[in-house]
Amino acid sequence: MEPFTVVDGLAAPLRRDNVDTDAILPKQFMKSVARTGFGPNLFDSWRYLDPGEPGQDPAMRRPNPDFVLNQPRYRAATILLAGRNFGCGSSREHAPWALLQYGFRVLVAVGFADIFRQNCTKNGVLPVELGDAALDILFAAAESEGGCRLRVDLEHQRVTGPGGFAASFDIAPAARHALLGGLDEIGLTLRRRERIAAFERERLARYPWLAASIQT
Repeated sequence: MEPFTVVDGLAAPLRRDNVDTDAILPKQFMKSVARTGFGPNLFDSWRYLDPGEPGQDPAMRRPNPDFVLNQPRYRAATILLAGRNFGCGSSREHAPWALLQYGFRVLVAVGFADIFRQNCTKNGVLPVELGDAALDILFAAAESEGGCRLRVDLEHQRVTGPGGFAASFDIAPAARHALLGGLDEIGLTLRRRERIAAFERERLARYPWLAASIQT
């Protein structure tokens, strides 16, 4: 997992509350657990006018010109603005995979579903929760003719933007540590490999029969 320090990027405004994980990545695209290739189908039913199925070439489909991510000025966005209860619904981990593979490293919303928030931090996506007033300012800036670039600093837990905008955000210490170090759950476990090996040596010394193999 790539370490997260600072993201300085364009923000795309998704003015919707209660965006569930089936909207983020529809169920028909969840047949793979390879953790790759989900970006083209992010928000699939909103981005395209025709139904989508795995294996289709996105270039051959009809994009929805009214959907925000299809507007040329937002296609390079790395920060997504959203409303309340983003990521509700089922706990599919494919949703943050799709967001990350599309290009989003930061989600800024009024609130997140708990399991979705955890899945994001475990996969290198930073969920930033700000209040209504702050989001109103950011939405207005992102929807303006000049757009909105934000700087999100995880180490100092701070978001800054145009017009002197600045806001602090909270994050669980364990999630912050993992993101800053680029550590998923396997990486966190491997940092304790010496303690794990010492435990195994002590256990086998105490119970040597555990090492015996069964002959067939």
